[in-house]
Amino acid sequence: MATTLRDIMRKRLETIDDSDSVQGAAKKMKDKDVSSLIVVDRVGKPQGLVTERHLVTKVCINDTFTSAITNQQIMSVPLITINSTSTPAIAADTMLRYNVRHLLVIDDNKTSEKSDQKHLFGIITPLDFARYEEFPNDEVGKDEIERLLEYYI
Repeated sequence: MATTLRDIMRKRLETIDDSDSVQGAAKKMKDKDVSSLIVVDRVGKPQGLVTERHLVTKVCINDTFTSAITNQQIMSVPLITINSTSTPAIAADTMLRYNVRHLLVIDDNKTSEKSDQKHLFGIITPLDFARYEEFPNDEVGKDEIERLLEYYI
């Protein structure tokens, strides 16, 4: 049986309001021990993604007050998603193609209760590949994952 993202992804998704400050985002990332937060609007609809890298490249180097910048100002949009039935090799290729370190995993069989969007099911990062001990048997898949890990880790 082929390994899918459902087998290696993390299911814990943390959110933060788009109007909250990036200072709040940094604190929540630290408290929850995560490297990214899904940014949601006032009704809970996913709008973008804020990562540790955003905090460094868009806030810290600009010497600005973190309490004065909102998540909406620095988040990545659109959300880059991948289906939970995809293989790790496809996920690695997608990360490299879009130059991202976080892919939101969706389940095509379900829709979100808050909208007709696909159900956010989990998240996959390069760290999840590093935790994944069983590389694919095919050379193409193995090469993609190794390239991703070399690039990001």
